[in-house]
Amino acid sequence: MRPRTARTAGGVLLGLALSLFGPGQPALAAGNDADAATGLHVSGGRLLEGNGNDFVMRGVNHAHTWYAHELDSLSHIKAKGANTVRVVLSSGDRWTRNDALDVANVVSECKANRLICVLEVHDTTGYGEQSGAVSLDRAADYWISVKSALEGQEDYVVVNIGNEPHGNTGYQNWTADTRAAVQKLRAAGFDHALMVDAPNWGQDWSGTMRADAASVFSADPDRNTIFSIHMYGVYDTAAEVQDYLNHFVDAELPIVVGEFGHDHSDGNPDEDAILATAQRLGLGYLGWSWSGNGGGVEYLDMVEGFDPDALTPWGERLFNGADGIAATAEEATVYGGPGGGDDEAPTRPGAPTASGVTSTGVTLSWAASSDNVRVAGYDVVRVNGSSETTVRTTTGTSATVTGLTPNTSYTFAVYARDAAGNRSARSAAVTVTTRQGGDGTTANCSVSYKVAGQWQGGFQGEVTVRNTGTTAIRDWTLGWRFPAGQTISTMWGGTPGQSGADVTVRPASYTAAIPAGGSVTLGFIGTWNGSNTSPTAFTLDGGACSVS
Repeated sequence: MRPRTARTAGGVLLGLALSLFGPGQPALAAGNDADAATGLHVSGGRLLEGNGNDFVMRGVNHAHTWYAHELDSLSHIKAKGANTVRVVLSSGDRWTRNDALDVANVVSECKANRLICVLEVHDTTGYGEQSGAVSLDRAADYWISVKSALEGQEDYVVVNIGNEPHGNTGYQNWTADTRAAVQKLRAAGFDHALMVDAPNWGQDWSGTMRADAASVFSADPDRNTIFSIHMYGVYDTAAEVQDYLNHFVDAELPIVVGEFGHDHSDGNPDEDAILATAQRLGLGYLGWSWSGNGGGVEYLDMVEGFDPDALTPWGERLFNGADGIAATAEEATVYGGPGGGDDEAPTRPGAPTASGVTSTGVTLSWAASSDNVRVAGYDVVRVNGSSETTVRTTTGTSATVTGLTPNTSYTFAVYARDAAGNRSARSAAVTVTTRQGGDGTTANCSVSYKVAGQWQGGFQGEVTVRNTGTTAIRDWTLGWRFPAGQTISTMWGGTPGQSGADVTVRPASYTAAIPAGGSVTLGFIGTWNGSNTSPTAFTLDGGACSVS
């Protein structure tokens, strides 16, 4: 491991991610009375449910304490296939305190959406190095203050005592501080599975948690502690990922990947190796993070603007890629997952109807399905002969499909899914032919154009494209005609093409998605001769935009 000082995403901003356990430590786990356990518990180095079923976390982090109004995100996370969500809370020392009433509501929403709930206090992040960060002892006091919201929830809740509780200064105190916090909670009557984060902003480049995990586990009178490693720039090779996780597996200590991303400012983590190794070893993982990142790490958002239908490339990779959540997550049996008794599939949804057809998109709507427990979401598929491709997942009964080819026929159908993962029969299909590009149809956009500066023979132009619709616009093409023979010499925010007076622009990677109600701005340097009259008409994906 190489010491690196850059902080993790969870340390700079919001939340965490988790993963679960490798084969446990028989000598240590022997003290854990699995038969007496009433909820989630470690036995033999594995995380088990109260009924003894092995449970492997597959989920994401959600920054609740900063986005308390986005609690609907839990249903959207579930609809993507997750079985666990790690929820960011605050003790009130650095951010607004999440009181017992709010914690109880979060737990209730996790249960309503059939998710295992990992709750963490974020105020400990970078203690010893980060100004204002508080100790694990202070975090333990917070948990004790909201204990009433957690009593009786041992089947559903893991208590992650504190996020990244030591930075790169004073991390040598991690072992003693962690032992003391675990014992304080046990003395206060907490029977929950506890999770503890590594020092060094969660990345344990010093090997402190790696060396002392066994002694911390032994210090827990319930032998019910799980270790969480956050994998960012320190874990930029498959060898480093495998070495760290294999160490815990070989030592039979429970380990989870508590946070990770596909990229970061301190290096490029090997997310493929993290996912593949966790799957091979049967370890849990929680990716960072659902939405709402800022401060330069917006690229770690899994969806844009909390819109479940606007997956980013990172979200697409984590949910739908190899060894990802959709392919590997199994719902906890306490909710009726595998072995839990819910084997009844939802009813067949109604055939979709098409509206809002443009040259590159269509909105589909259908009659709802029903289920003996609850319909969790719908999968919209494109049908091509005997093959299918999932093009949208949604919790509602409508979805907008974009990125289609003009003047092309497509056939779509819908499946319903319940919370246990059962899938309905496929709906009847609908065939839609997209419009011919540039046919004058109206798009959900408005465009403003201005000359930001002008000099003899040259000028700087600025074009702002606003999405006036209700769903994100992706991978777009903007078009306009210069009325006075102007030409573009260089552009930022997009890549221009010009044929005579006609201009087409394709987006840069950071402008490729325009969220609903949002906008992107392009800048360029151009030339003019005689006059510099502004264009008056713009198209987006062949449809006309209003001009503001």
